[in-house]
Amino acid sequence: MIAKIKGKIEYLRDNYAVVDVNGVGYKIFVTDYTFGKLASKKDINLHIYTYVREDILALYGFLDLEEKEMFELLISVSGIGPKAALGILSIAEPKTIQTAVLNEDASVLTRVSGVGKKTASRVILELKNKIAEMPSADKEKAVADSEAIEALQSMGYSVSEAREALKSVPKNIKDVSERIKMALKNIGK
Repeated sequence: MIAKIKGKIEYLRDNYAVVDVNGVGYKIFVTDYTFGKLASKKDINLHIYTYVREDILALYGFLDLEEKEMFELLISVSGIGPKAALGILSIAEPKTIQTAVLNEDASVLTRVSGVGKKTASRVILELKNKIAEMPSADKEKAVADSEAIEALQSMGYSVSEAREALKSVPKNIKDVSERIKMALKNIGK
């Protein structure tokens, strides 16, 4: 099983990167956030989840271990495959997902194409106990960030740019419009 890959980016496509490791090219599927970060790099170091089924062998890469661990939790839920898990991680960071699950807020999960209310409820039911001990973010901030990322995307910014800009916004600001304004200021710097 492949757990980590370090190499040079050969090329990037819609939802994957091909990474050259000593002459062997690995096709690695990534979240929108990771994809945005890879665009500016030549050498990368990715944590890998190796997905094996009867008819498929696929690699999923993550810049940080927290994101990989959340991916593994998400795909452990029946009805959530790797594509849906990547979709969820593309719209919300792991702490936001943790908060949504702990507070039984399905709205964060249902923003992903293919994840309806029933599937979101199943995710919450199956993961609530598993992530109860993990540190979680404030519910209002988590929902505000998710909505702010969506709004910034509609303005033409990538998920990566939106997340980076929101990291600098003070945590005590919970209002979505204020978070968006401050994020736009951070992007403008």
